[in-house]
Amino acid sequence: MQSNITRQKALELLQEYNQESFHLLHALTVESVMKWYANELGFHDEIEYWGIVGLLHDIDFELYPQEHCKKAAELLREASVDEAMIYSICSHGYGICVDIEPKHQMEKILFATDELTGLIGAAARMRPSKSVLDMEVSSLKKKYKDKKFAAGCSREVINKGAAMLSWELNTLFEKTILAMRSCEAAVEQEIKEMSK
Repeated sequence: MQSNITRQKALELLQEYNQESFHLLHALTVESVMKWYANELGFHDEIEYWGIVGLLHDIDFELYPQEHCKKAAELLREASVDEAMIYSICSHGYGICVDIEPKHQMEKILFATDELTGLIGAAARMRPSKSVLDMEVSSLKKKYKDKKFAAGCSREVINKGAAMLSWELNTLFEKTILAMRSCEAAVEQEIKEMSK
């Protein structure tokens, strides 16, 4: 898989439709998590592609939340993003707002980790360290089981994502925590640069 859009162009496109730091932080986090997984799972030639899919996955959410994963296709086509990438990006809304099924391993990873990165991020902010660096799976599981905690992060979607990958929930948790540890400092730095 080769992207027909550069990372810089994708970032500019994201910022055209997203100004809230929360949404930008989420996009950058998912981008980095996707790149970590591409490397971890042996898709070394596709790391950039996986990252851009992660970066742009919520391109429409800030301005068009009611049309999520539908408006995205329109915005991405206007920017001449190729159809394969549009499919991958929109597939993370499968069964939620679209019927575009994740087929490729990368699409399943995006589906499984999108909500989970939000949950992990929320759990990290509650820690004294405000970081994932010292987070363990056991503490995440406690937050996961507490339905009132980060209620907007769908446990059903996270479960469905793990099942799609044929992974135990613990495996998905452990890998995604590791992925977020690997990028936490760089994402925070990039957010600071954007706000200058």
